[in-house]
Amino acid sequence: MTYIINNDDVAKVLTMPDTIAALEASYIALAEGEAVCRPRIDIRIPTSDPAKNYQWGTMEGGSTGGYFAIRMKSDIVYETQYRGAVTQEKYCTKPGLFCGLILLTSIENGEPLAFINDGHLQHMRVGGDGGIGVKYMSRPDSEVVGILGSGGMARTHMQAFTAVRTIRKIQVFSPTRSNREAFAAEMRELYGVEAQVCDAPEQIYRGAHIVAGLTDSAIPVLQGGLLEKGSHIVNIGGSGVPDDASLARVDVYLRFGDAPAPAGKPEMQMSDEYIAWEARPNAAKFGDGRRGKKAHGITIPDKRITLADLLSGKARGRTSDDQITYSERGNLQGAQFYAVAGKVYELARAAGLGREIPTEWFLQDIRN
Repeated sequence: MTYIINNDDVAKVLTMPDTIAALEASYIALAEGEAVCRPRIDIRIPTSDPAKNYQWGTMEGGSTGGYFAIRMKSDIVYETQYRGAVTQEKYCTKPGLFCGLILLTSIENGEPLAFINDGHLQHMRVGGDGGIGVKYMSRPDSEVVGILGSGGMARTHMQAFTAVRTIRKIQVFSPTRSNREAFAAEMRELYGVEAQVCDAPEQIYRGAHIVAGLTDSAIPVLQGGLLEKGSHIVNIGGSGVPDDASLARVDVYLRFGDAPAPAGKPEMQMSDEYIAWEARPNAAKFGDGRRGKKAHGITIPDKRITLADLLSGKARGRTSDDQITYSERGNLQGAQFYAVAGKVYELARAAGLGREIPTEWFLQDIRN
């Protein structure tokens, strides 16, 4: 049987420690040549509304451990301004609804094992990356987190931060006061931390050991001039990289790894996280990886180390409490989805969750 596993099922079985362990194992398998993935590829097509475009995105990967997965997204993308912040918005069919699916298959017989909604898993895998970076690069005594953002990504990152460090205080700002107040109250209850609701984004940096930009902003939100010595930076949104002032102050940059080049074509290896093809390529469009965006892997190459080199002892991470560090995944999304989706599949099966549908519906007797 093939399984349909929805977001509620994923939330019931997937823990942050499981997520972090699956991600770390996948990154090491990739470095050892036991796993493979490719960068994300997007297709963009103008809609009849010049302020919006269609975007189809996929990322895929698998390993000798048994699983392959492709994650697929079908979005209408546009940008809007909210209280001075430029945000990227997406929907499928209508605002508030989204289409993101993971197809998990077996590498042993090609069987389609499951279709998994990607919403909760997506937030967990991004939060898990933040936890891995904090685990290996933040000061061991890190206990204060400054957060820009109060949505789902902020919540899963707090799960990850508290899984790898003893967090005692958070300082949070987001544009809507009621949202940041609700987030702070939730964090107090969940983790027993002191939670300060900030009136301005500048306030989240004061005394923060971990600084996390966790927003859907289309432009950078961090302010590097406000970083204090010893800070560790986590950043999502904001066009994918921290602001130039933050990067200029980074002493050590941990990139988890790079997707390998296609077989026999080493010249095609790239550090870009997104690759896009567009209909009407000269028309203005919205979406991830727009023209002119920096590739993560070439932002500060002289400060860069990889997770494999760090774990093997080939490279050193943080060497003093005063250093400012920064971590990010690299273009390894495909390696994430087979690993975490495979774990979800195993846990859901063991818990008796998911809806069964006949595998025969996806098979045929005409050679493809």
